[in-house]
Amino acid sequence: MGRRFEAGVMLLLLLCTSVLAGCTTGNVDSTGSDTTTEEQKLLPEWEVGDQWLYTFITPQFGEDSARLVVAEIDDEAGVYRLGISSKLEAQRHAVINHNPFLGRVTIDGLSVYENGEPQQVFSFPWTVDDSWTFTLFGQDWTATTDSITNGNARVSATSAEGHQISYTFSGSKEFMESFVWRDGDGVRQLRMDLNAARSGYSGDVFFYRAGDLLDSLYEENDQEVYDTFLDEGHSSEGDWNTLVWYLDVEISQGGSGSLSMKDHAGASPLTRAWGSGATEKGAIGTIPSNTGEYSLTVTVRGPGSFVHLRVAGALVFQWTL
Repeated sequence: MGRRFEAGVMLLLLLCTSVLAGCTTGNVDSTGSDTTTEEQKLLPEWEVGDQWLYTFITPQFGEDSARLVVAEIDDEAGVYRLGISSKLEAQRHAVINHNPFLGRVTIDGLSVYENGEPQQVFSFPWTVDDSWTFTLFGQDWTATTDSITNGNARVSATSAEGHQISYTFSGSKEFMESFVWRDGDGVRQLRMDLNAARSGYSGDVFFYRAGDLLDSLYEENDQEVYDTFLDEGHSSEGDWNTLVWYLDVEISQGGSGSLSMKDHAGASPLTRAWGSGATEKGAIGTIPSNTGEYSLTVTVRGPGSFVHLRVAGALVFQWTL
């Protein structure tokens, strides 16, 4: 009886161990082998309504979430058009460009556009130790596929200025699982984490195709500062639909600040005034595009006070799926 009891206990322990092992192996099969299929290494084919919900983390805006959505497929131009479910996120991208995966993405390689040129961020079919180059965030990158396991290709990239990117492309979810960009000082400038991948999106989708017009930092000065920028419209598409502005302001105790923008017709689409200790971090808005010269008058008083203003022209795209 005692031996039978011991044998039963041993069998129960073996069964429990087997169950626990199965719970922790994830996508690895019972032999511990890689489960990546050849199909998961290949270029995916997207459809309208495919969507990926990401959490974005940036120094300017902290943490927020938005869906990237395949809004349109343009076979003639050879591109997908990727929009985002949040209009505010689309405006942020226009003036900050913190999400390079919005807008046009080539059908033949999922290349994203920077300065009007497609950039090969991904290398299909995925192959370990494959190496290639591309431009993104104003940096020239050399990338390498470090590993491929369970359908996930892991890539690392470095630039001559010491920036680093690491990202994982999921063959089963057909887009990035994660993406991290650190600058030359090691400061994380962007992190993207995939929360869910689905198809059949229903709702509005936005994209602001933009061009930078102004990026100026105004610091403490006892006098008014005068500045200008020119709105000439898009180089090939004509007038911008709107201008998007971004403000990052910090006024020290006892200081003050003001901003006044005027177009060539004398209208004042943007005015601001700040008192002692005021802050305005990451404020974003839109103003009408009036082709021609804009003038700025800025005052910044108090040690450590500053006003950072960015302005971009934008062509606005919206789809309802």
